[in-house]
Amino acid sequence: MSLPWDTPVAHPHHRHGWWWKTLLVGFVLWVVTIIVTVSTQNTNLVPTIILLGSFLVPFTVVLFVIERVTGTVSTMQLVTAFFVGGILGVLGASLLEADLEQGVGLYLVVGFVEEFVKGVLLVVVGWRVRPKTARQGALLGATIGAGFAAFESAGYAFNAAITARGIDLASLLQTEVVRAVLAPVGHVLWTAILGAVLFGAATGRARFRWSWPPIVAYVVVSVLHGLWDANGTIATVIAFVVSGVPFSAAQYGMVPAAVGGIVTTVYVIGLAIVSLIGVAVLVGVLRHHRGRTPAEPAPDGWDTTPGPGHLR
Repeated sequence: MSLPWDTPVAHPHHRHGWWWKTLLVGFVLWVVTIIVTVSTQNTNLVPTIILLGSFLVPFTVVLFVIERVTGTVSTMQLVTAFFVGGILGVLGASLLEADLEQGVGLYLVVGFVEEFVKGVLLVVVGWRVRPKTARQGALLGATIGAGFAAFESAGYAFNAAITARGIDLASLLQTEVVRAVLAPVGHVLWTAILGAVLFGAATGRARFRWSWPPIVAYVVVSVLHGLWDANGTIATVIAFVVSGVPFSAAQYGMVPAAVGGIVTTVYVIGLAIVSLIGVAVLVGVLRHHRGRTPAEPAPDGWDTTPGPGHLR
């Protein structure tokens, strides 16, 4: 017999368009902060630029999710998942990546490590979520991915700003703009895919189920992550091969001007390809699970009942 406080309670969520309103207002505040910083040369405002630029798009994702998630997930749980999940995510990834050595497979290893950390957080956050559906999992995954992206972007922005000559505002802004634009098709997308598959495998049940699809999804998103991170190196190699310029022409890690344009073009194309693959996978997963019956409340835990696709 379940007690009243053990029974999952549905939390109402309403659509008021707060996500795009926040994005618009936040962008204006970010621009105003930049203008004031440049005009006053007040370096105390640099942290404000970093925080606004790094968190604006990811937090907008959270607001987008809040207006669309259903069932027992509350707004506070989503906000907590964003901040706590983001912090624990970057801390866990940093600890696991601390002893990694430079090599051909470094980017791939980083992809597997970071997606593993986010996957664990996704399981913890979604343990008592009802109902478990692919759409619900995608939304929760996007929230955790957004938190990870926000804190990671803040770190990259900080590193870009600090130079031997002082604060490089141009480099800081360039880093923030690029990462903000790419945020929805980076960590947000990869964890959304993993969440959709993990929760989709539990559709019709209240508990997670050990099966092949989540494992395959983890491998897929990790590889996509690795390809995304390695895209710069891949683009550089392709550019040298296509242009016919010998690799020895690169000095001190700098790419010759004759190759630079090709590198940029190939880099953008590479990111677009990886992003399109990720979006296609997510759409395919959501369509595959569309219309399946949500689970009824049941005890928490992993469901080990054999079923289609179950691990043997």
